[in-house]
This record gives sequence, C-alpha cells and structure tokens, in this order.
Amino acid sequence: MIQRADYIVPYFNNQVRLDKPPLTYWAQVVSYRIFGESDFSARFPSAIAAALTALVIVTWGHRIGAAAVGWWAAMIFTLSLQTFVHAKAAVADMWLVLFMTLGHWTGYELICGRQTSNTQRRAWWIFYLSLAFGFLAKGPIAWIPLLTVGATLIRTRDWQLGRNFKFLRGILLMLAVIALWGIPALIQTHGQFLAIGIGRHVIGRSLATMEGHGASSFGIYLLLLPFYFVTVFVSFFPWSIKLPWLMGRLWKQKEAGTGDPSHSGNRIDNFLLMGIAIIFGIFTLVATKLPHYTLPAFPLLALLLARHWQGIAIVGNHGFSFRTVAIGAACVWIAIALVIPPLIAPFFPAYQLFRESRAYLQPNMQFASVEFQEPSVVWYFRSRVQGFLKRLNKKGAVDFMSGPGPRFVIVPTPLVQTLFPNRPQIWRCFPTRGFNIAKGKEVDLTLVLKSE
Repeated sequence: MIQRADYIVPYFNNQVRLDKPPLTYWAQVVSYRIFGESDFSARFPSAIAAALTALVIVTWGHRIGAAAVGWWAAMIFTLSLQTFVHAKAAVADMWLVLFMTLGHWTGYELICGRQTSNTQRRAWWIFYLSLAFGFLAKGPIAWIPLLTVGATLIRTRDWQLGRNFKFLRGILLMLAVIALWGIPALIQTHGQFLAIGIGRHVIGRSLATMEGHGASSFGIYLLLLPFYFVTVFVSFFPWSIKLPWLMGRLWKQKEAGTGDPSHSGNRIDNFLLMGIAIIFGIFTLVATKLPHYTLPAFPLLALLLARHWQGIAIVGNHGFSFRTVAIGAACVWIAIALVIPPLIAPFFPAYQLFRESRAYLQPNMQFASVEFQEPSVVWYFRSRVQGFLKRLNKKGAVDFMSGPGPRFVIVPTPLVQTLFPNRPQIWRCFPTRGFNIAKGKEVDLTLVLKSE
C-alpha cells in the first residue's frame, strides 16, 4: 500500500489480496510510518487492539457490577491462551474482537436504556460505528452484536427497547461508512472484492472446507460439531478450568428460578450468554474451523466468569485463587514469549535462508522459488530486495537463473545438483533444513544466488 500509494485495494507480492477488508492493513501502515518496516511494526497494532479491548472490558465490568469485576474480566481476557497468541500476531482478529466488544457493550447499554439522552446518543453512534469498523476489519461476521441485540429483544418481548436502536437509521449509517471504502474498492477491482472477499471467504468458507481447515465430508462435519466446545478448554486456558463450575452455577440458578429476569444481574447474564451462544453457534455450523474463530466471545465469557467468580470470592474469601492463577499465567506467558522464539527460530527455513544470505542481497535482485511458497519468503527478502517473488517449476528455475543481472532462487536441496550441475563457482549456495508450517512437513532447501 505504501509503495503503490493505494490505500483502497490491498496487494501482496504484487498481486491483489481480496481475502479481507483493509482496516488491519491501515493500522499497520500507521505503525510502519512510526516505527519503520519490521516484524514489530506489523504486530504492534494487534497489541494495541487487545489493550483497547481490555479497557472496554474494564469499563463495561464497572458498569455492570463493580470496578473489581471489570479488572478481573480484563485480566481473564488478557491472560487467556488465544489472546496471548493473537494479541501479537499480524492478523485482523484483534481488531474484530475490539469492535465486536464495543458493539456488544453499547448494545447492552441501549437495551438497558438507563442513560441520559446525550449518553444514549453517544452509545447509539458507537454501536453502529463499531459494526462498520468491525466489517472493515474482517467482514460481516462483525455484525453479530446485531444478532445478540435482536435475540435479546425477542427473548424479553419488550419491543419498546428496540426504539433506542433506531435500526433503520443506524444500519444506513453503518452501510454509509462501509461504502466510503467499499464503493471505490468494488470499482477498482471490477466487483472482485465482493465476489472473492464475500463470495469465497465468507459464503464459501461457511459451506465448504477452505485451506484444509475443517471437514472433508458430511460425516466428518457432524463429528466436528462439538469442535469449539472442546477447543475452548485450550483456547481459554487457564481460565477454562473454571468453566465447568461456571456452567454449573448458572444451571443451578436457572433450576432454582431465582431472580427476576428483568433484574440487572440476570439481565446481563442473559445478554452475555446470548452473545456467547450466537458466536459459538455460528462457527459450529460453519464448515471451515480454526480454534481462534470464537475469540470474539472471550470478552463476554471473561465478564460472565468474573461476575460470578468475584462474587463468590467476596463471600467465601477465595480471592487468592484468582490472584494465583493470574500471576501464574502471566509468568508463564512472559517466559514463553521471551524463551520460545529464539529456540524455534532455527526451524523456520525462510528466516534461516534470509539470515545466512542477507550480506549478499542487493536491492535490484530478482528472486524466485520452486516448491516452497511460504509468505514469509516474501516478508523477509522484500526487506532487502525490491523485486517480487516468482513461483516457478523446475525448468523455469533453470531459465530464471540464466537471465541477466543478480538473482537467486530457492529450491529443494536434492534438486540443486540436477538443475545446476555446472553452475559457476562465483554462485553461492545457502542450504538449510526446517519445518514448513503451512504444509506441516520438514523441508530441506537451498538458496542459489548469482550476484552478477
């Protein structure tokens, strides 16, 4: 985007990338402008989004209970395993989580209708702008807060509450904000952003397995229906150890029939449960499955757990157990973040090839690869080389290296002698072994470099 001065249509390796809307890329552009181009700059916006989500949880928790509920919930969310992973990943998920959490919070505030007219007007604007920006982060899945609000209104049958939302006016506002980017994007791509971004990556991902993530047959699809109800115990770790207790407590309350549904405590429980159930329900039905898809439910789950755990801790003086888990989780995650990356870096072949050859790289070099198409190749080598990665077959590699000017090609090591049996002595070879994450297999690669 920076090189092309085009902030409407994303490109990767000089090819249009229509998988996702551009809000995450915009945030990364700002980070690049401030910090320069680096791994840190690409990942930093996700950390900001996660921190902002935690602040939203603190504020919402204070509104529905006490300051302690908000702080407990924010710590639960921040120290869960899936948040630890995605809060430092250069992906769109944390921005989606932020805007969905804002949408759920302000949606709940509008349902309560306890604000002054100015506060209610502010909540209305934030609600619909969150839906719009959430769409710009990752598409129509960001509109789930609308479903949560609608399901809550249907459950309570209090249709007067719906007036606070002014649905027609709000949805028009949301669509207008999206259209500021969407219309130019559709024009520039001749409608392909809709066909690929929505058609393939939303509808197609829902109805069929994409990139090998999910069921390959209807029978496997049925077997995978409980997928997220199992993986949540890993994704939400260490707090998932309290989920059976939480479900038991909520079930006992329901069986006992305690409390008026209109009471604020029961109302927030029902709203949070509705949001969690809709998120888990939608992704359970979607054919393509990845453990992090239910991450937008974690702020709601954290608030629900904090409300009940904090109440029990006050009555039973069990607050130490929460502090123990929080401190233990923080220490473990910090230790992993500091220790694991240096240990596993040697197993990533693109990084190793770049590190070994970077002293010989030149800005005007062309580069290509055979049977190895990891995006990390583009990321690392484009930091030193101005050309774009070409994906070649075996014969194409020989023709490519016969071309004029400096260039290099990455090929499987067993092919080096076959493809270049009489290569000039001034050519350099950089072999490495590693693990191809995308393919899930070990690879043995060599970078063959011609400097002139």
